[in-house]
Amino acid sequence: MIGRLPLDEQLDALRAVLSRNSVLTQVLERAATMGLPGWYLTAGCLFQTVWNVVTDRPPTEGIKDYDVFYFDAGDLSWEAEDAVIRAGREVFAGLPAEVEIRNEARVHLWYERKFGVPCPPYASSEAAIDCFAATTCCLGVRLETGGRWRVYAPHGLSDVFGLVLRPNPVLAPRSVYEAKAVRWREQWPELTVLEWPMDRP
Repeated sequence: MIGRLPLDEQLDALRAVLSRNSVLTQVLERAATMGLPGWYLTAGCLFQTVWNVVTDRPPTEGIKDYDVFYFDAGDLSWEAEDAVIRAGREVFAGLPAEVEIRNEARVHLWYERKFGVPCPPYASSEAAIDCFAATTCCLGVRLETGGRWRVYAPHGLSDVFGLVLRPNPVLAPRSVYEAKAVRWREQWPELTVLEWPMDRP
């Protein structure tokens, strides 16, 4: 089982598995050309590619979009973020998938309206990744100079490869986790979904 391998071997396996998703590798390569500060390709497109490969599905099956985070606290205006989003439309044109770009320095400005709980300002893209509703989602990858992969995985990779959905009750409410769990289990019934802790809303 990959999740029980030494971490360096897990990282090699992650790169090998993710590289089977040609859309994902193209997003990584194109995102690297944009020069975005602190950027990562993150969340669903990563762990869902792993789930697909581990369960012998096509690597892109069920992946609705590809999320690119970056962190620019120098300009928190919507206009600045929108300019990056519009530039991204050009960069990612022609890909058979939606690529969603978000400045994580701005998330605290809209999070409460969308999810019903306040979000303190993030200090980095990594801090934003730390706050996903499930630990399995807390994963980011970017290409660095020379084609080296930088992987951010604060909870490791064992649950990702083991098809375990584990709650991460640091910010997102229980309803967000449970809604995602229902949707993902319909697509990947092999998942083990762990319960939200009873002492957290």
